[in-house]
Amino acid sequence: MPAASGRDVGLLLLRATIGVIMFGHGTEKLFGWFGGGGLDATGASFSKLGYPASRVFAAVAGVTESLGGAGLALGLLTPLAGAAVLGAMINAMAVVWHGSLYGDNGVEYEVLLAVTGASLALTGPGRHSIDHHLLGLGEPRWPVGAAAIILGFVLAAVVLLIRG
Repeated sequence: MPAASGRDVGLLLLRATIGVIMFGHGTEKLFGWFGGGGLDATGASFSKLGYPASRVFAAVAGVTESLGGAGLALGLLTPLAGAAVLGAMINAMAVVWHGSLYGDNGVEYEVLLAVTGASLALTGPGRHSIDHHLLGLGEPRWPVGAAAIILGFVLAAVVLLIRG
């Protein structure tokens, strides 16, 4: 078995960074950690954004971001974790989009997180991951990553359709 490469270390750095960021976003929503408002305040914000059962959707967003972030950081079920980040960020883009990629109402941050989630779903976690070391999962074949990405898009669309 060849030694870990710069690619593996690069994937670890990318996964860990995006994973920690997404985990933080989710736990802000769920528990008020890191200066977040917690579930009640997030639910109130979701209500203003047009989500029915806003506290439930706030919980769904928080769980999706937390688990997706933790999965990426650990390299655990990486295609699904990447899809979770992608789906959460599609919804975030839909509610903050004001016609510009950049600026005060831009979505460049959300686009970066979404594309990173999708990219990691396709590339896999690299060797420094639970997928590789404990689960024995090799690099995912591109159809697995593509299926995960499709799942992220479909579930994001369902949430947005419910939002109306």
